[in-house]
Amino acid sequence: MRMSDLVAKYITEMLDEQNGSAEIQRNELAGNLGCVPSQINYVITSRFTPEQGYIVESRRGGGGYIRISRVSMDRGTAIMHIINSVGNSLDKASAEAMLNNMVNRSIIELSVAKVMASALSDRALHTVEQEKRDSLRADLFKNMLLAIS
Repeated sequence: MRMSDLVAKYITEMLDEQNGSAEIQRNELAGNLGCVPSQINYVITSRFTPEQGYIVESRRGGGGYIRISRVSMDRGTAIMHIINSVGNSLDKASAEAMLNNMVNRSIIELSVAKVMASALSDRALHTVEQEKRDSLRADLFKNMLLAIS
């Protein structure tokens, strides 16, 4: 398992154990997991975003902390939030990460995510010019989400 996956798993378990809200000390967590503090920052900024249903607050300094809270929202609101967060461009890795998060949060079924990932793949979009692919992927992704909301 990659270090970023391990850090994300650890934080997710903390959130599960603490009813959706966890306060962490970045340096302490990095020491416990045997990684550098910047890896903790990377995981938090890439996997615990508002688009993925989290609120992150931080306080710097000696007694500083990072507080991560899982936001509860109904399926329709979550889908609209994701649609609004996509923007005009979506790369394959980001689309797959969003699909995985939606499956993990029970917003969509795994079978639906697999079909969407297949339709959004570079293989499916191979006839589209490389520089236009991410724009088309964003449009397709948003329209698929609208269809299932």
